[in-house]
Amino acid sequence: MKTFFFLITLLFSVSVTAEEAKDEWQNTTLSDATIKKIQESRFEYKKCVGAQLQKPAYLSMDSRKATEEIMKQCEPALGKIREVYIAEKIPTSLADRHLKQIRIQTTRKALQTLMFEQAAKNAGQP
Repeated sequence: MKTFFFLITLLFSVSVTAEEAKDEWQNTTLSDATIKKIQESRFEYKKCVGAQLQKPAYLSMDSRKATEEIMKQCEPALGKIREVYIAEKIPTSLADRHLKQIRIQTTRKALQTLMFEQAAKNAGQP
Protein backbone atom coordinates (compact mmCIF):
# COMPACT_ATOMS: atom_id res chain seq x y z
CA MET A 1 0.00 0.00 0.00
CA LYS A 2 2.83 2.39 0.84
CA THR A 3 4.45 1.62 -2.50
CA PHE A 4 1.21 2.46 -4.28
CA PHE A 5 0.96 5.89 -2.60
CA PHE A 6 4.62 6.51 -3.29
CA LEU A 7 4.15 5.82 -7.01
CA ILE A 8 1.09 8.07 -7.20
CA THR A 9 2.96 10.85 -5.44
CA LEU A 10 5.93 10.42 -7.76
CA LEU A 11 3.72 10.58 -10.87
CA PHE A 12 1.94 13.67 -9.56
CA SER A 13 5.22 15.48 -8.84
CA VAL A 14 6.51 14.75 -12.37
CA SER A 15 3.35 16.20 -13.93
CA VAL A 16 3.60 19.32 -11.76
CA THR A 17 7.19 20.00 -12.84
CA ALA A 18 6.19 19.55 -16.48
CA GLU A 19 3.53 22.26 -16.05
CA GLU A 20 5.99 24.63 -14.37
CA ALA A 21 8.40 24.35 -17.29
CA LYS A 22 5.70 25.57 -19.70
CA ASP A 23 5.11 28.74 -17.66
CA GLU A 24 8.80 29.58 -17.45
CA TRP A 25 9.80 32.97 -18.80
CA GLN A 26 11.74 32.83 -22.03
CA ASN A 27 14.63 35.25 -22.24
CA THR A 28 14.42 37.71 -25.11
CA THR A 29 17.27 39.51 -26.75
CA LEU A 30 17.29 43.10 -27.83
CA SER A 31 19.54 44.40 -30.54
CA ASP A 32 22.28 46.86 -29.68
CA ALA A 33 20.48 49.54 -31.67
CA THR A 34 17.31 49.05 -29.62
CA ILE A 35 19.22 49.20 -26.34
CA LYS A 36 20.91 52.39 -27.52
CA LYS A 37 17.51 53.94 -28.40
CA ILE A 38 16.16 53.03 -24.96
CA GLN A 39 19.22 54.47 -23.24
CA GLU A 40 19.00 57.68 -25.26
CA SER A 41 15.30 58.06 -24.45
CA ARG A 42 15.99 57.39 -20.78
CA PHE A 43 18.75 60.01 -20.83
CA GLU A 44 16.36 62.54 -22.35
CA TYR A 45 13.83 61.77 -19.61
CA LYS A 46 16.39 62.25 -16.85
CA LYS A 47 17.66 65.39 -18.57
CA CYS A 48 14.11 66.77 -18.58
CA VAL A 49 13.71 66.03 -14.87
CA GLY A 50 17.10 67.59 -14.13
CA ALA A 51 16.20 70.74 -16.06
CA GLN A 52 12.91 71.03 -14.19
CA LEU A 53 14.69 70.58 -10.84
CA GLN A 54 16.85 73.61 -11.63
CA LYS A 55 13.86 75.95 -11.76
CA PRO A 56 13.69 78.07 -8.59
CA ALA A 57 9.88 78.10 -8.56
CA TYR A 58 9.83 74.53 -7.29
CA LEU A 59 11.86 75.41 -4.19
CA SER A 60 9.05 77.55 -2.83
CA MET A 61 6.48 74.75 -3.28
CA ASP A 62 5.90 71.72 -1.10
CA SER A 63 8.45 69.12 -2.20
CA ARG A 64 5.83 66.44 -2.90
CA LYS A 65 3.69 68.80 -4.97
CA ALA A 66 6.76 70.08 -6.83
CA THR A 67 7.86 66.54 -7.61
CA GLU A 68 4.42 65.72 -8.93
CA GLU A 69 4.50 68.76 -11.20
CA ILE A 70 7.97 67.88 -12.48
CA MET A 71 6.91 64.32 -13.29
CA LYS A 72 3.86 65.60 -15.18
CA GLN A 73 6.06 67.95 -17.22
CA CYS A 74 8.41 65.12 -18.23
CA GLU A 75 5.84 62.39 -18.88
CA PRO A 76 6.02 62.81 -22.70
CA ALA A 77 9.75 62.07 -22.58
CA LEU A 78 8.98 58.82 -20.76
CA GLY A 79 6.42 57.96 -23.44
CA LYS A 80 9.20 57.88 -26.03
CA ILE A 81 10.72 54.88 -24.25
CA ARG A 82 7.38 53.10 -24.51
CA GLU A 83 7.26 53.82 -28.24
CA VAL A 84 10.64 52.13 -28.66
CA TYR A 85 9.38 49.07 -26.77
CA ILE A 86 6.20 48.89 -28.83
CA ALA A 87 8.18 49.24 -32.08
CA GLU A 88 10.31 46.26 -31.04
CA LYS A 89 7.16 44.21 -30.28
CA ILE A 90 7.96 43.84 -26.60
CA PRO A 91 4.83 42.85 -24.64
CA THR A 92 3.10 45.91 -23.21
CA SER A 93 3.02 44.39 -19.73
CA LEU A 94 6.82 44.18 -19.67
CA ALA A 95 7.21 47.65 -21.16
CA ASP A 96 4.79 49.17 -18.67
CA ARG A 97 6.48 47.41 -15.77
CA HIS A 98 9.87 48.77 -16.80
CA LEU A 99 8.49 52.28 -17.31
CA LYS A 100 6.86 52.15 -13.89
CA GLN A 101 10.19 51.16 -12.38
CA ILE A 102 11.97 54.04 -14.14
CA ARG A 103 9.24 56.49 -13.09
CA ILE A 104 9.38 55.40 -9.44
CA GLN A 105 13.17 55.56 -9.25
CA THR A 106 13.28 58.98 -10.88
CA THR A 107 10.46 60.30 -8.70
CA ARG A 108 12.21 59.16 -5.54
CA LYS A 109 15.48 60.75 -6.61
CA ALA A 110 13.76 64.03 -7.58
CA LEU A 111 11.86 64.15 -4.29
CA GLN A 112 15.04 63.49 -2.34
CA THR A 113 16.85 66.23 -4.25
CA LEU A 114 14.06 68.76 -3.67
CA MET A 115 13.85 67.93 0.02
CA PHE A 116 17.61 68.35 0.38
CA GLU A 117 17.59 71.70 -1.46
CA GLN A 118 14.67 73.00 0.60
CA ALA A 119 16.34 71.93 3.83
CA ALA A 120 19.55 73.69 2.78
CA LYS A 121 17.58 76.80 1.88
CA ASN A 122 15.81 76.78 5.25
CA ALA A 123 19.13 76.33 7.02
CA GLY A 124 20.44 79.48 5.35
CA GLN A 125 22.91 77.89 2.95
CA PRO A 126 23.10 79.14 -0.63
